[in-house]
Amino acid sequence: MSTTPPVVLFVCVHNAGRSQIAAGYLHALAGDRVEVRSAGSQPKDQINPVAVQVMAEEGIDIANNAPKVLTVQSVQESDVVITMGCGDACPIYPGKRYEDWQLDDPAGQDIETVRRIRDEIRGRVENLLSEIAPAA
Repeated sequence: MSTTPPVVLFVCVHNAGRSQIAAGYLHALAGDRVEVRSAGSQPKDQINPVAVQVMAEEGIDIANNAPKVLTVQSVQESDVVITMGCGDACPIYPGKRYEDWQLDDPAGQDIETVRRIRDEIRGRVENLLSEIAPAA
């Protein structure tokens, strides 16, 4: 059994909403059991402020995160790659676990819609965590 934590990469187009919410949840729920990364195929210059707000409601601060560009290296270094609407922009490598989560984009949405997206992401992150790094 490996002693290094699995590396999970969340990818969406802008790395400003869905992937940041998912990374925030996984980091908060898993602690050091998982290494968490996020990136975007066309990153924005800042995190969606409504995403920051709805995560703050959960006690998770993503305000200081910055969108990052998706690189081939980031995919190669990851054990699990979760895409969220980035289409074919994410390179595929053998031996990696890939999932595509069909989620609405929170960009331009009202706070109630973003809360619903957030809650759906939390459920998916909890399921993922139970599979890749169950609590001892």
